[in-house]
Formats: sequence, C-alpha cells, structure tokens
Amino acid sequence: MTVLVIVLLVLAAWVIFTFNGLVRLRNQVANAFRQIDVQLKRRHDLIPNLVESVKGEMKFEKETLERVVQARAAAVSAGQTGNTGEILAKEGMLTQALGRLFALSENYPNLKANETVKSLMEEVTHTENQIGFSRQFYNDVVTKFNTAQQVFPTNMFAGVMGFTPSQLWELPQDSAERETPKVDLSV
Repeated sequence: MTVLVIVLLVLAAWVIFTFNGLVRLRNQVANAFRQIDVQLKRRHDLIPNLVESVKGEMKFEKETLERVVQARAAAVSAGQTGNTGEILAKEGMLTQALGRLFALSENYPNLKANETVKSLMEEVTHTENQIGFSRQFYNDVVTKFNTAQQVFPTNMFAGVMGFTPSQLWELPQDSAERETPKVDLSV
C-alpha cells in the first residue's frame, strides 16, 4: 500500500511539474508574440508618415504607394483578429510592399537627399530589424514549447491537459521574400 501511495505521489508531482512547465512555455510564446506585435505596431505607425513624405516625389509610383497603404490596412486588421496565420500572411505582404517602396525610392535623388524621408526610412529599417529579432526569439520559444509537448511521456498528457502546438512564424512558400535577390554590378 505504501509503495502505491509513493508511486501515486511521484506521478502526481510529475504531472504538476509537467503542467507548470508547459504553462510557462505557453506564456513565453504569448509574450514573444506580443513583442513582435509591439514592433509591428511601431511599423504600422511609421508607414503613413513615410508614404506622406514620399508621395510628392513619387507621383509616378502611385500604384506602389497604394499597395503599401492597402497592405498596412490589411496587416492592421489581421492583427485585430488574433489569427496567427492571417497575421503572418498579411505582415508578409506588407514587408513585400515596403521592400518595393524602398527599392523604388533609390531611383529618386530628391528622396535620398530629403532628411525627413531618410530618417523615416532608417526608423522603418531599424524596426524591420527588431521585428526580425523578435520573430527569431518567438520561433525559438515556439520550438521549445512544441518540442516539450511532443516528447515522451509528456506527449501522452499534453493534449489532455489542453495544450496545442503553436505556429512558427514562417515565410509563405510563394513569398517574394524567398526569392534570391538579383544583384547587378554592371556600370
């Protein structure tokens, strides 16, 4: 009888320890996602100022500016849904639109010389770097959380205890960000 009680106590302690560990990891995943969200909000706030600053010079690039504005609106609305998959897709579209805007701005010497535009582009670039670092941290924590749920014997109890794997922040398969950049060094 004493052995049975000890085994049950050890099993109960293991379940409690495992549950608490998964809760900690789940909370770290949520925190890491919120850190990305903070950076995305910063990017969303900077974009209207950048678009307004370049609008006068880039009259002939109206379509590009409209794509940036539309992509920003879609990303902001996706963020309000809380659907990770939708957020990933819409933020990817915004990243592509911003990349096109940055590439086209290189063709406008007045923009490159404009201190306001230069400052805004530097801020957006810095924010993009912060988003990249935050995504990397998020994916590290998600991988740790998902692995903890999949290893034996935790995998037998994780689903029963209400834990589900989290989605990694990945580039869509058809994303332009996956394409190899073309470098032309001809003069």
